Amino acid sequence: MSFPKPILKTYLFLLLIAGLTSCVKDIDLDQAESITLQPDLQVDLLIFDVDEVDFRDPITNNQKTIIRDTVRLEFLDDDYIQNDLSEVEFSFKYINSFPQSFNNSIFFLSENNNVQHRVDFPIDPGSMSSPVTTERIELIEQAQIGVIRRSIKMVVEIEVLPNSEPFTGELKFQSKGLFSFQF
Repeated sequence: MSFPKPILKTYLFLLLIAGLTSCVKDIDLDQAESITLQPDLQVDLLIFDVDEVDFRDPITNNQKTIIRDTVRLEFLDDDYIQNDLSEVEFSFKYINSFPQSFNNSIFFLSENNNVQHRVDFPIDPGSMSSPVTTERIELIEQAQIGVIRRSIKMVVEIEVLPNSEPFTGELKFQSKGLFSFQF
């Protein structure tokens, strides 16, 4: 038994329409205001490698016990950051092949150099043959997010804790921020 082509086309068309309309749920467009987007953005903040030469004053050639590095975080001044930033997770990582320990301080500063947030932690000693990794995660949640919104600079300060071992090695630093937004 064979159907004429116009009836077959009509039947297939009706079947297609029924299939497309039967799978649709009612959409409540009044709930559109409650839709939120929560994207995350991971940013490398500051990366450096230092060795014993970086702890020498270039003028006097005397050993310095503290070195600092500053980076401007211009993206923190953006309107999206200021209005929609909801949480930040900072990741700080040191790989130390010096046989000395270090004290580490990381400051988040305002444009006027006022400290908004501070992170302190020790860096464990290592050796050239067996470098030691020290990591720290710092979470800034919604209740404290204003300290990051008010920041524009990050300062990393490293203080060597001298001992009787020769002062030679390398200290590698990596820092990242995972910025979460809510639109």
